[in-house]
Parts: sequence; C-alpha cells; structure tokens
Amino acid sequence: MSELNIKSSELFEKNYTAPTRIVVNQGGSRSGKTYSLLQMLIVMALEDRGKVYSIVRKSLPSLKMTAYRDFFEILNANGLYDEARHNKSDYTYELNGNLFEFISLDQPQKKRGARRDYLFCNEANELTWEDFFQLLIRTTGKIWVDYNPSDAFHWIYDKLLTRDDVTYIQSTYLDNPFLDASIVEEIERLQHTDNDYWRIYGLGERGMSRATIFQYGQAEIPSDATLLCHGMDFGYTNDPTALVAVYKSGDNLYVDELIYRTGMTNPDISNVLASLGLDRRAEIYADSAEPKSIEELHRMGWNVKPTQKGADSVIVGIDVLKRHKLFVTPRSSNLIKELQNYKWVEDKNGNLLNKPIDAFNHAIDALRYATYNKLSRPNFGRYAIR
Repeated sequence: MSELNIKSSELFEKNYTAPTRIVVNQGGSRSGKTYSLLQMLIVMALEDRGKVYSIVRKSLPSLKMTAYRDFFEILNANGLYDEARHNKSDYTYELNGNLFEFISLDQPQKKRGARRDYLFCNEANELTWEDFFQLLIRTTGKIWVDYNPSDAFHWIYDKLLTRDDVTYIQSTYLDNPFLDASIVEEIERLQHTDNDYWRIYGLGERGMSRATIFQYGQAEIPSDATLLCHGMDFGYTNDPTALVAVYKSGDNLYVDELIYRTGMTNPDISNVLASLGLDRRAEIYADSAEPKSIEELHRMGWNVKPTQKGADSVIVGIDVLKRHKLFVTPRSSNLIKELQNYKWVEDKNGNLLNKPIDAFNHAIDALRYATYNKLSRPNFGRYAIR
C-alpha cells in the first residue's frame, strides 16, 4: 500500500478487514465509500493472481460516470495503468493476472454470466432483488455493496441487513478527509434547507420523507387471511391498468398486485382475469369514471362494480387504509414503488397540505377503491394533516 502511495480513509481499512462474506456500505453523499472500495479491490488484486472481480451498476451511463472512471483514475494516479491491458469495448482490465469486468444490468444477459470471485455492486439500491440474487449465486468469494439510503423501503434492509453473514458500515462526508471545504459547506447547508436531504445525504440515514403517506411492510398472504375484494384502476396508453387483490386478517391488510400493464383493451383485461384463475363471482371495484369499461367487463361475466365516489373520497380512502397495518407481497414491485413515492403535496414554504400528489397512484387507486367500498368509516379525518 505504501509503495502505491494510496491516500485512503478509514473506510478502506473497515472494508478490507471485514470478516463476513457480504459487506454493506450505507453512506451519505461524498462519504468516499465507492472510491475506498475501488482502492481496496486494486490492492487485493496486487496481492493475488487469477481472480475475477465484477464491478456492477444498473445502467452503463451511470457506471461509466462513477466506478469505471474512478477505477482508472486510481490506476493512473499510481502508475498502474497499461493501455494494452484495457479492453475498452468489453469494459475489462487485466491487473496482475486478475480480470476486472465492469457490468451494467441494462444488458440482461450480463447478470447471468460466468462466475466471479469478488463482486462490488455500486449504488446497489438501483438493483432489484432478482438482479442481486443472480449475481450472488455466481460469486464464490466476498461481496461488497454501497448505496445512498434514499429509499425508505428496500430489499437491502429486508434481505441483506437481516443476514448473519453481513458487516454493516455506515459513513458520512465526515469520514472523507479529502473533501474540499466548499463541498463540506454545501452538504452542511442541508441542515437548514432540507431536513430530509440532510438526514439521507448528510447523515447517511435511511430515508423516510415526512411527506410519505403510507408506511408498509412486505409479507406473503397469511393462511388465515380472507379475501376482501379486488380493486381495479383503468389505463391504456401512458397509465397502466392496475388490479390488486386485498386480504384481511385482524387489523392487517395484505395486498397482492395482479395486473400492472399499459395498452390493455377490455377483452385483454378479461383474458388476463381468466388466466389468473379469478372466480367470476369475486367482487372487483373499479373507477366509476369508466362506466363503459365496467359494463363491458360485466357483460363478459365479471363481477365488476363502480366504486363510490364523493368530494372527499380520496382522503377518506387514505384514512381507511391508514387505520390498518398494511403489508404488500414482495412480488408487487409496482405497488411498492408507488407506496415509496406517494406523498402529500407541499406548498412553497415546505408545509404539507392535506392533499396527495396526483402521481404514483395507479395501483394505490385500485387499492383505495377496494378498501373504500368494503371497510367501515369510523374515525374519518383522524389522520388528516395538521
């Protein structure tokens, strides 16, 4: 290390000496986690031969702008770069008899490629669990991931941090002694301008915007839960048609996403309902603003009904949902994304209004139609913003 004249932070040593197979680096902006991990992998390659290192990010443009660029910056700074060993078309580099391959998962075949010895997933919160799992089962040695904790809910929290073979390292900009004073000042400015950004990007803590409307967990449908009904929101060109099944067990609601697709005609919807094996007697509450679609599906033999609506039906529907503990099946990826992004409107002064944004709400609207029509309305208004 001294021969390379590497200037490293404490994150280098923490990752280098981590005893577990998987090392999770959660950090705020400019904590130096990515750069430190790349320095560590280069040092490891100089200490051994014949290994394959995969450095992965979701998209190629993002990969080229971050880990790929930083890797070669470190090599050049230490006199290690040899252009003859750099395959620029395949995004690979040979170092001391080891192969570094830079992989983007916008090329789906890449994640199912050959095995590797070591894996580094940069900004791992961009990946799906399926992305990571396919990489995991093809990696024989250690795995490092890093990310900014900007997601309130993610498989990293549920599926990685709960394992007993994981080392968790949290870092902030204060762990990076090489930052310019101007960058430090800009990050610390967030304390006074945006509490959410300060918590996530300044302190490196898990994100949960105060404007987020719903809290939820992920779980399969328990055996004792009973089907309440289904909810459907119609779409076509830009907006998807969404269908969810809602189950109830005690005060808990369990939701399973069944359809989330654009370009569906009513016959298409009918065919998918049949392929799902839905009981034609099962109640499906749909958007009453689409009476023609409801009638057509009804004539096709489905028990589709218009949802009740009123001046405050959206707020009432939210209120009904917030009276229950909400759980979503892990496969309900679009509904999960909506729940993460469905927020109250903020005015120009940052005050929350008692009105949700009209976005990220197709599967949520389907869920709201179902629960609004089937569950009682005591304590309406209890959860309104104050």
